[in-house]
Amino acid sequence: MNYSKPFLGKTVSVKIDRPLGTKHPKHKYIYPINYGFVPDTKAPDGAELEVYVLGEDKPLKEFSGKCIAIIHRTDDDDDKLIVCRDDLEFTDEQIRELTHFQEQWFKSDIIRP
Repeated sequence: MNYSKPFLGKTVSVKIDRPLGTKHPKHKYIYPINYGFVPDTKAPDGAELEVYVLGEDKPLKEFSGKCIAIIHRTDDDDDKLIVCRDDLEFTDEQIRELTHFQEQWFKSDIIRP
């Protein structure tokens, strides 16, 4: 998790590669929120650090917002940043609800600044 913690509380630029309403390429579920990554980063799984963008109701290509939390998977080496506009806030319960479509198969902790 050391690789994701420096992003907490900071403004993060995200490239959205799975916009709201698109299908997952392998598992075929629909993304109910925008999902992307932080360009030029590396997570332990070899991919770029991935991001859930909360609070936006239309498909996006890019987004810049505040990292309010990290979903730290305790049974997988793949943290996810939670990013939203500066004027929004989400409880841990709301984060779990909004990311359940993908996080339901993993055990995790929500880390806050």
